[in-house]
Amino acid sequence: MLRIAVPNKGSLSGPAAEMLHEAGYRQRRESKELRIVDPVNEVEFFYLRPRDIAIYVSSGRLDIGVTGRDLLVDSAADAEEILPLGFARSTFRYAAKPGTAHDLADLKGRTIATSYEGIVARHLADSGIDASVVHLDGAVETAVELGVAEVIADVVETGTSLRNAGLEVFGEPIMKSEAIVIRRTGADAEEPKVQQFLRRLQGVLVARTYVMMDYDCRVEQLEKAVALTPGLESPTVSPLHNEGWVAVRAMVPAKEAQRIMDDLYEIGARAILTTAIHACRL
Repeated sequence: MLRIAVPNKGSLSGPAAEMLHEAGYRQRRESKELRIVDPVNEVEFFYLRPRDIAIYVSSGRLDIGVTGRDLLVDSAADAEEILPLGFARSTFRYAAKPGTAHDLADLKGRTIATSYEGIVARHLADSGIDASVVHLDGAVETAVELGVAEVIADVVETGTSLRNAGLEVFGEPIMKSEAIVIRRTGADAEEPKVQQFLRRLQGVLVARTYVMMDYDCRVEQLEKAVALTPGLESPTVSPLHNEGWVAVRAMVPAKEAQRIMDDLYEIGARAILTTAIHACRL
């Protein structure tokens, strides 16, 4: 039975459970449940603190886990990323009082406060910067005002919290994070149950990214239509009862669907519709 670690709370928990449900796996009904078994799919889920998941997976006690790239790097655990999941995206940046620092070189000899000591220490070491790192569990924006540090390193989304604290970001991002699937470094990459799990999640990712588009067009406009909707390999084209017309079906990127529908209409396509894809295998 495949043993999988899943975040039990925080920004990763809800989206991870939703994706697993879409992939056909049973999920817990109450937040107090720490372990459930899905006998049909031969999977056992363990609901753990997101920061601990990489440690459990690296120990070999659990086969794979869903966590954040930032948490994996920060943990320094002997585990590796095998699939990005496209949610819980975040960017790590340095920030300081305006005029204090402009680029990475300005961090030399400074004190940096962060909740992600592992990420920052690794980034500084890789960049050859000698600086001190102070670990805080949260609210690092106040560290500069209270004199604990001269610079902070934290997740930046809109930047509003930083501006309210009188800080501004500088330099290139430390890293970009998102939810990922991890396994122990060196584990069997071709293990059948792991591969099946990954295929299911990849199917969800594709289903969320694409829609199925159907439309009718005249034969003489088919080449132009197919150029707009090439599909993944090739669109399906079927003759209609009315001579000179064909029906076309193809997967198209969901974000571009409305524009593609407009372009198809302009070249004479009609009965254009899109439908959601709930699951797929490529």
